[in-house]
Amino acid sequence: MPIDKSWMQSGRSSEDYFVGVESFLNYAYNHVKPDDSNIFCPCSKCSNRYRHLRYEVNKHLLYNGIKLTYTTWYLHGEGEDEDSDESDSDNDGHDVASMEQDADMHGLIEEGCPQVSNGDAHKFYKLLEEAEQPLYPGCESYSNLSFVVNLLHIKGIGTMSNKAFDMLLTLLKNAFPFCEKLPTTTNGAKKIISNLGLHYDKIDACNNDCIIYYKEHANATQCPTCKLSRWKRQGKGSIKKDKRVPWKVLRYFLLTPRLQRLFMSSKTAVDMRWHFKDRVKDGVLRHPADSEAWKSFNQIHESFGMEPRNVRLGLATDGFNPFGNINLHYSIWPVLIYPYNLPPWMCMKEPYVFMTLLIPGPKGPCHDIDVYMRSLIEEL
Repeated sequence: MPIDKSWMQSGRSSEDYFVGVESFLNYAYNHVKPDDSNIFCPCSKCSNRYRHLRYEVNKHLLYNGIKLTYTTWYLHGEGEDEDSDESDSDNDGHDVASMEQDADMHGLIEEGCPQVSNGDAHKFYKLLEEAEQPLYPGCESYSNLSFVVNLLHIKGIGTMSNKAFDMLLTLLKNAFPFCEKLPTTTNGAKKIISNLGLHYDKIDACNNDCIIYYKEHANATQCPTCKLSRWKRQGKGSIKKDKRVPWKVLRYFLLTPRLQRLFMSSKTAVDMRWHFKDRVKDGVLRHPADSEAWKSFNQIHESFGMEPRNVRLGLATDGFNPFGNINLHYSIWPVLIYPYNLPPWMCMKEPYVFMTLLIPGPKGPCHDIDVYMRSLIEEL
C-alpha cells in the first residue's frame, strides 16, 4: 500500500503537516525493534545522522521541517533495505560494512567472482571481504575490520602510544583466543585497515622552509636555495650516526580518495548535490553557494558550474601547540579542507572535514606556507 507523503511539501504550520508527522512517527515505530526506543531523525538539521526518542524527533520535525529529499523512508522501514541500511553518521564512519550494501545497490557485486577492473576495485572488494568476516564465529556486533578500526580510533582519541597499544592487543588476544584474526601489533592493525586509504606520504622539507623534497627535488641531498643539507648532523657517539634524519617532515594525506568516498555512499552522494538541487534560493545568505563569489565563479567557468557533482572546497589552517605546557615554543599547522557541496549542517561537521597537510614545527611557515601547499595544489 503506497504511503501518502504529500504532507512533506506542506508548510510546517499546516494541519496536513501536523497529521503527516504523526503518521510518519507511527509508521517508523512500527518498524523498530521492541527494545529500541530511538529512531533516526529526518529533520532538515539532523538529516538522519542522529537518533532520538519519539518526542525529540516530533519536536525537531515541527520546528525544523523534514528533509525534503528523504522521499524513500529506507531508514524507517520502507523498502528492501529496512533491516540492513544504517545511517553513516550514527557510527561516525566506523561501520565499513555498510559500503557493501551501497556496492550491491550500484551493481558492483554480482554472483560469483566479481570482475576486478583495476587496483582500486580490487582493494574495494578485499575491504568488503574483510567487513564480512566476524570477529569470532557467531559475533554479530563487530566484524574483525570494524573492531580494529574502533580500537585504532580509541588509540588516537586517547593518545595511546604504540607500545601501550601493542600491550592492549596482546592482552585481548590472550584473553579471547577465539578471535583468531585479531592482530597483536600496531603494524598488524594498520595493515588490516590499509585499504581504507588512511595512509599518508612523508615529504622531507628544508629547515629554512625553502623547498620540500618533492618530484624534481625528491633525490636532492641539499637545498638548492640555501645550500643547507637535507639531513641533520648527528653528534659523536650517536647510535643514529648511520641513519639520515631529515630536518622537517611534511605529512601529506591524499584528498582524492576521500572525495571519491563521498560518492561511494548512496546517502552522501545525494548530499553532494544539495547545493544545486535542494538549496533554497530566496536571496538569503545561508551557504557559500548563496554568495556572489560562487555565482561569479559559475559565470566565468560555465562548464564547471553546470555539473553539480563537481566539488567546491574551502581551505583553512592555523597553528597550535601539540605539547601543551611541555614546550611553549612549538607550533604545528594542520591544513583542513571543507567540501562546500554539502549542506551547512554537514560541511562543518567532523566526519566531513579532511586534514590534507600537517606542516611541521617548531615554528610556523608564515609567508612560506605556499612551499608546503605545493603537493595539495598539484593534486587539485
